[in-house]
Amino acid sequence: MHSPQSNPDTRADDWPSELYRILKAAGVRQMSHVPDAGHSQLIRLFSADRDVTTNVLTTEEEGIAIAAGAWLGGQRSVLLMQSSGVGNCINMLSLSAIGRFPLLMLVTMRGEWAEFNPWQVPMSRATQPSLEAIGLKVMRAETPEDLVETVESAASLAYDSDQQIAVLIGQRLIGKKKW
Repeated sequence: MHSPQSNPDTRADDWPSELYRILKAAGVRQMSHVPDAGHSQLIRLFSADRDVTTNVLTTEEEGIAIAAGAWLGGQRSVLLMQSSGVGNCINMLSLSAIGRFPLLMLVTMRGEWAEFNPWQVPMSRATQPSLEAIGLKVMRAETPEDLVETVESAASLAYDSDQQIAVLIGQRLIGKKKW
């Protein structure tokens, strides 16, 4: 994967556009997601792209199977989810771990910073240890600049080295959820 040049005019709050650019440059042709406010701009960008198949999931573990199918069909995929969805995927992640196919997950964190919903807190604490226990490499970003660089690195590692990577996007980066 060549290293696309970041846009120096990109605002700090426009990191989803930078992630879209990086993932497109990495050859992503399929994007799977459960609707999530933290990923909403990135979801809109991929959904508007006629060259990318967008898969709306009923549950996050379906995205693991779609990633396997995409890889077997010669395409690269990315899975977008919230930290609460990681718990749904733990058993299915054995497919990517044993099959050793590339997997790139972008996980928006909940239950960490300015969280109003106490139900999000337990899985927030369990997200990284659970992913690491099943064999995924976990990378984390807290600032827009770190996120862009981390996703670029994670995409290269996943797609060029057939690795299973989860990038955790800190809740502070996404902002306080408003109801």
